[in-house]
Amino acid sequence: MSEETKSLNFIEHIIEEDLANGLQKDKLRFRFPPEPNGYLHIGHTKAIGISFGLGEKYNAPVNLRFDDTNPAKEEQEYVDAIKRDIAWLGYDWANELYSSDYFQKLYDWAILMIKDGKAYVDSQSSEAMAEQKGTPTQVGTNSPFRDRTVEENLELFQGMKDGKFKQGEHVLRAKIDMEDPNMLMRDPIMYRILFAHHHRTADKWCIYPMYDWTHGESDYIEQISHSLCSLEFKPHRKLYDWFKEHVYDYAKEELPMLPKQREFARLNLSYTIMSKRKLLRLVEEGVVSGWDDPRMPTISGLRRRGYTPNSIRVFIEKVGVAKRENVIDVSLLEFCVREDLNKTANRVMVVLDPVKVVITNYPEGKEEWLETENNPEDASAGNRKIPFSREIYIEKEDFKEEASSKFFRLRLGGEVRLKSAYIIQANDVVKDAEGNVTEIHCTYSTDTEKKVKGTLHWVSVKHAIKAEIREYDRLFNNEAPDSHADKDFMEFVNPNSLKIKTGYLEPSLEDVKIGEQFQFQRLGYFNVDDDSTSEKLVFNKTVGLRDSWAKQKPKPQQNQNQNKPQQNRPAISLIQQFGKKYTNLPEDKREKAKAEIISLSDKVSYDELEPLFGTAAKKAGTRAVVLIALKQLLKKGLKPNEATNDFIERAKTDKNEVLAAEANSLD
Repeated sequence: MSEETKSLNFIEHIIEEDLANGLQKDKLRFRFPPEPNGYLHIGHTKAIGISFGLGEKYNAPVNLRFDDTNPAKEEQEYVDAIKRDIAWLGYDWANELYSSDYFQKLYDWAILMIKDGKAYVDSQSSEAMAEQKGTPTQVGTNSPFRDRTVEENLELFQGMKDGKFKQGEHVLRAKIDMEDPNMLMRDPIMYRILFAHHHRTADKWCIYPMYDWTHGESDYIEQISHSLCSLEFKPHRKLYDWFKEHVYDYAKEELPMLPKQREFARLNLSYTIMSKRKLLRLVEEGVVSGWDDPRMPTISGLRRRGYTPNSIRVFIEKVGVAKRENVIDVSLLEFCVREDLNKTANRVMVVLDPVKVVITNYPEGKEEWLETENNPEDASAGNRKIPFSREIYIEKEDFKEEASSKFFRLRLGGEVRLKSAYIIQANDVVKDAEGNVTEIHCTYSTDTEKKVKGTLHWVSVKHAIKAEIREYDRLFNNEAPDSHADKDFMEFVNPNSLKIKTGYLEPSLEDVKIGEQFQFQRLGYFNVDDDSTSEKLVFNKTVGLRDSWAKQKPKPQQNQNQNKPQQNRPAISLIQQFGKKYTNLPEDKREKAKAEIISLSDKVSYDELEPLFGTAAKKAGTRAVVLIALKQLLKKGLKPNEATNDFIERAKTDKNEVLAAEANSLD
């Protein structure tokens, strides 16, 4: 098997098999079919990446089709936002299409279905129909209107279209099988009466096709070769095929291609809500400022917060394409944007919680413009000038009157280096009536070659620019806020998800533009918010320099069990503990640790291991110990799957030699 074949995901395998079996490559066609009833969120980026990625791989067209079948919830605002988000991610669609373009054709096909005895008008209440539907273990019962004549059905359906009946008075149902084990096949509704203004067809229609009827037939009309959707649509595939096979008889000369539906695992992210309905509730109840609030997982919110298209595309690539649902740690997404911005964002100095430093031996009134680099990761970024004067700001937390030897910042009697400037020594402090330090008096040395352990960022008081700094944190303080049957997800909203501060900026930031991104040295990555003006600068915190949440995660029963032996901890937890230092251990100690990990693997299940396959790239040690445990499970008979194969293949090419060697030992 070639390396190229190995790297294919299961959808690409399906396509390659179809091509090998005679499907012409120029017949490949994909689509991304959002419903315009909300803004796209991070979960949609996986579907976007899969469909448009296949388009790029096979040089095949990808349609952007809006499945706009529910005018009560759809708006042009959502259409515009969806187009803007996909374009921002860097994808081009071949055609902009709408299911509403096909309303007449769908209606005409529905007429033919009635004439063929495959559809009928039902006049029961929705409650009665639901009761007759049965359960997964109990078959349904036929509607008393199921055997209406073709003529009566045609007359009633025409009356529905002409607006002669009230909303809910009649529906058109497919006539399939009320005893089918798949409840979706039990005479599903095809049309309902809905007196609502449509954002494109206005008031032309008062009957609207249901999603299952519209979606598959729209794929067929557009001659989509592979209809890709998330796993929740797998039970719908049988109905998808039933509908398309019937309409094929009506249009096979004009439309010879029958689409193939295949499903992939959707993207689930920790600490994140992936329901547009629930996200809308956050907007409507004022928990956030709108769909593009930087705390929202919408693409618009991520863009405003400072995420880059490349970071999201890399994230989707790392997540991969799988058939099995799992939850990806949001820290992987944060890692991807952190890695991307590290390469591209210029470094600047900003102080968010200032205390004044007076350099007593620096001449009053004197100022210097010192040179500093813009981005050590990008040689082409060049240098800039920053002003230095007698009075500067540093962060309050960077000074202690007394501190241990492990405090490598400024303390009385201690020395510290100012970034791109001089070395200063703290000699005295000035305090207010409450005993708070208001000034630190220092002396400076021009001997910048002297070795000191700490380096601080700073801003000249005289030249500092004020700006509003919005520090964002995760919107929910629970890993799975909508998975609690007994609690409303709103109970887990993080009350500290937004903190507003005043920042003191170096003057090079005076003329920044909306959307520009910077690393505030030692603080994190920030971008210029949409609210920013020349009179009032506003910055959003995109992400910190490191994962601060990893330290905050509570350790279950820590207090009760702190004196108990380590063996009482779950085996998976002990294995993860080894991962923290595994790749940095000397070879002899690493071999000893490996033996213990192998022993612990007897007590670990695959379900415990799989969520760790998405561990951040920088945590090579954790991935290495997970791989060791996985190898033991494979030896004991675990069957490889898409997730295991992808995890192993990525490890084989990792830049960490220990991890790569462990993976390649499987060959």
